[in-house]
Amino acid sequence: MNILVVGKGGREHAILTAISESPTETQLRSFPGSDAIFELARPLADEAHPIDGVASLVAAMQREGIDLCVAGEESYLVRDEGLANACAAAGIPCWGPPKEAAQLEASKEFAKEFMVRHGIPTGGYAAVETIDEARAAIAGKYPTVLKFDGLAAGKGVAVCPDESSAEEFLNEVLVERKFGDGRLLVEEFLEGPEISIFVSIVDRDYQILAPARDYKRIFDGDEGPNTGGMGAVSSLEMLDADLRHTIEDEMVRPTVEGLIADGLPYRGFLYFGLMLTPDGPKMLEYNCRFGDPEAEAVLPMIRGDFANYLLEGAKGTLRPDLISFSEGWSVCLVSASAGYPASSRNGDAITGLERVEGARVFHAGTRRNADGQYETAGGRVLVVSASGPTRAEAVAKVYAESDKIDFPGRQRRSDIGTRNF
Repeated sequence: MNILVVGKGGREHAILTAISESPTETQLRSFPGSDAIFELARPLADEAHPIDGVASLVAAMQREGIDLCVAGEESYLVRDEGLANACAAAGIPCWGPPKEAAQLEASKEFAKEFMVRHGIPTGGYAAVETIDEARAAIAGKYPTVLKFDGLAAGKGVAVCPDESSAEEFLNEVLVERKFGDGRLLVEEFLEGPEISIFVSIVDRDYQILAPARDYKRIFDGDEGPNTGGMGAVSSLEMLDADLRHTIEDEMVRPTVEGLIADGLPYRGFLYFGLMLTPDGPKMLEYNCRFGDPEAEAVLPMIRGDFANYLLEGAKGTLRPDLISFSEGWSVCLVSASAGYPASSRNGDAITGLERVEGARVFHAGTRRNADGQYETAGGRVLVVSASGPTRAEAVAKVYAESDKIDFPGRQRRSDIGTRNF
């Protein structure tokens, strides 16, 4: 089976690793990929056949005989005509939703309207276009949650405790246009622990996968600015039967039925970001792909034929019998570069990778230098993932192995897997 995974980060490295460990024989390809990913998968693009958009990407798939396209990175789902749409036109099965359904992630306003329309519990909100409208919607009530309407690589959300922090974010989004053109959502502040639910959806059928919890703030104690995620923990034990049934009945099933009712076909992963409030679970957001870094905690727990599972799903048949999830706990820990998330320092040599034992290292922002050594090339540089029969053992293992790796200016939280438990 010739499989292409679209993306270049730690999530795609984890997806390719899970596919490579499937019993089904596979040939793996990647675009745009990275030096670390190319140790697992061959590049799809070359000098003779550059790829500069969805059309040329799908043309390359046809030329190389790709049997399955797996959308890792969200941007390609809504770029140009949409990755899944173009794959469908070319007769290539794609694990990822069409552009129309991917608006659940690409537009926070679209997602909120969908939730309200289909009776899915969520916080109140107002969509605004100007700072004056935003101030009126906030009405002096703090904390408040501000969200840029479009894609922002996980950084377009701010939980503002006071007027000063709100004004700073409003200026970035609505005046400086840090994330580009788009509206802003002013949302009700909800309190409680967060949990990430991943669901495989194939038309009317769905399967709830292992849950996860991620840590978005840069500093310990959930302090500091939001990031793309500084770590995550996953275990089947995180959901008891009653909570699982509530989430399925109030969030998952109404979402799948809502997609059908709205004429939005869906085949792929759908991420449900939930807040477990005193009034019950409430929806925060959807992502139309695996979360990152949650993927680096959840995917190492998968057992079975993940490659065939994705292919059958993309072709229209959900096969829960093809995979299972291991018992115990999985924890992943992000090491970020100096200055992240405000900036990103590149070119720092990474040492100690060869010393890691009994854990996985997923590369998120690295490259090889002229000497063949890995160096930093992004904000979130790499992710160490480890498992154990208990959460405490998994936490101890991931920190012990991450301690073996170093680079100048490394940032790392010390409470991943313990905070919010």
